[in-house]
Amino acid sequence: MGVATRTAGAADRDQVAALLDTAFHDDPVSSWVFPEEGHRRAVHGLFMGCFLDAALAEGRVDLLEDGSAAALWLSVPAGEPEGEDDMPALMRRTADPDNERAELVGRLTGAIHPTGRAHAYLLLIAVAPDRQGEGLGTALLTSVLEQCDRDGLPAYLEASSARSRELYLRLGFTDRGEPLRLPDGPLMWPMWREPATG
Repeated sequence: MGVATRTAGAADRDQVAALLDTAFHDDPVSSWVFPEEGHRRAVHGLFMGCFLDAALAEGRVDLLEDGSAAALWLSVPAGEPEGEDDMPALMRRTADPDNERAELVGRLTGAIHPTGRAHAYLLLIAVAPDRQGEGLGTALLTSVLEQCDRDGLPAYLEASSARSRELYLRLGFTDRGEPLRLPDGPLMWPMWREPATG
């Protein structure tokens, strides 16, 4: 499936932030972080905006031309990160200062993030709810994964639902260790993809 994509920039922030908010509003992890629906509606967009700002500043955001899907990528070097990751605390301060889950999810995923090899990190991929199931996510990821194959670069992500995990399995990702169970909450699946050869 061919789709027209481009690299999003600062001028696209509001559009992509709204997409992330809508696409992940009912996601199991978002529902765990913000269990009360009305409160989630009020603060979830701020929370998702933190991921977007990180990708715009330090990585890349691929956006379908019609705005129906976006993928946020970071390039992660090999080796242990220098200093403490301040992103989880920033997410909590920005979105919901009294909610420790807004920080805990980042701390827990950070603790299991692989450090031994440089890799492409799929931070988030969002498809508009009325366009899900059309193959847009697959199409959006394929070009990046093909580039990873050419460069001999692995890729990593955490799947936040069983449905998304199935998509990533089809794209060559495999489970990396045991799933992460959020306290009294859903599973997240750390997944790794070795570059294809030949």
